[in-house]
Amino acid sequence: MRKTLSFIVLFLTASALSAQSGKIKFTEFDLPNGLHVILHEDHSTPIVAISVLYHVGSKNEDPDRTGFAHFFEHLMFEGSPNIKRGEYFKIVQSNGGTLNANTSFDRTFYYEILPSNQLELGLWLESERMLHLKIDSVGVETQRNVIKEEKKQRYDNQPYGKLFEEVFKHAYKKHPYRWTPIGSDQYIDKAKLDEFIEFYKTYYVPNNAVLSISGDIDIEKTKKLVEKYFGDIPKGTREIKRPNIVEPPLEGETVDTVYDNIQLPAIIQIYRIPAQGTKDFYAVDMLATLLSDGESSWLNKEIKDKKQEALYVGAYNVPLEDPGLFFVFAIANMGVEPQQISADMDSVIAKARKELISEKEFEKLQNKIESDFAEKISSQMSIAEALANYYVYYGDANLINTEIERYRKVTREDLRKAAEKYLSPERRVILYYLPKKN
Repeated sequence: MRKTLSFIVLFLTASALSAQSGKIKFTEFDLPNGLHVILHEDHSTPIVAISVLYHVGSKNEDPDRTGFAHFFEHLMFEGSPNIKRGEYFKIVQSNGGTLNANTSFDRTFYYEILPSNQLELGLWLESERMLHLKIDSVGVETQRNVIKEEKKQRYDNQPYGKLFEEVFKHAYKKHPYRWTPIGSDQYIDKAKLDEFIEFYKTYYVPNNAVLSISGDIDIEKTKKLVEKYFGDIPKGTREIKRPNIVEPPLEGETVDTVYDNIQLPAIIQIYRIPAQGTKDFYAVDMLATLLSDGESSWLNKEIKDKKQEALYVGAYNVPLEDPGLFFVFAIANMGVEPQQISADMDSVIAKARKELISEKEFEKLQNKIESDFAEKISSQMSIAEALANYYVYYGDANLINTEIERYRKVTREDLRKAAEKYLSPERRVILYYLPKKN
């Protein structure tokens, strides 16, 4: 769901935010119903970002009803007793704003970006769907078809569109990360109205949410508005289930082949990594940047430029609330055997496991990490989102100011040890993603 207005786009790219000039100050408090509220005041631009993070993602779903969290990403725009069906977008847009939502394995996130004189409007809109979202057969059937079409267009009918799904299906056998947020058509079809109502009443409640607001606000006035619109929403009473499944370690190397409607073969090496926020996570995250961020990165220089074996090559760290994934992905050039590319990937990763990077390269890596970190909190929306994420996943919203220190503490030796420990060929999945035969 992406709706944009030029008014907002101009301000989203504005620099000189407090994230780049010093410490990001914020106020946080809890309402009696359990809603956690975080407020950041910044008058550099006349906009305000209003966001609600619900701590529910695809990992909270029943294995026989996957796709529920993503379904609600759509359903939450269906309206309420006070907002007619289809009016949610119109209300925001007609008041000079934009809105969006996204779903992950661990959370569902909604936001509006509005001129700051429309703060109260944004709070009313979010409180309406938290209090009494409209869930009826018309809305469910409408969004059921929309989601199936989205899945078809973005995943099923796209080259390499199913790759992400295959990666997680092969990497996990027990943990609910084994299915992706988009869900499965068969479960989307089977789901009934009362199941959606139950899911809503369980997870979309104030005591499972964080309201994060950043921008041109007055803290004390905003507190009163938050209490006005959210204070009377009842606390959820159903059990909020948190998966506690520990995925068994990978024993040995697993190799598999998947065929799809593609022209060029792809190779994916999949490794397990620690959960986000753990000490080793930061070294692994820096390894992904070292290996594939930019044309001078190790994988690009060796496989794409020097040997010209791949059209594309990259390494990706997937940070998750529970232990996540690191995978190396390449699309082969015409006529190049995928097994050869996989072997050359091994050579590059083996270098990271065995050698210390040079002081000069390490300094360049540190500078890139700091630049990327600053970029992640360079707008009002990204600040609001980061504050909510840090509170939910780490229990400490102030990591927005201090997490960069965790990266700074990573040494060259830490990088080598992390590569040796987590990027081991004895504990991985190799997936050959090949064109279907005629």
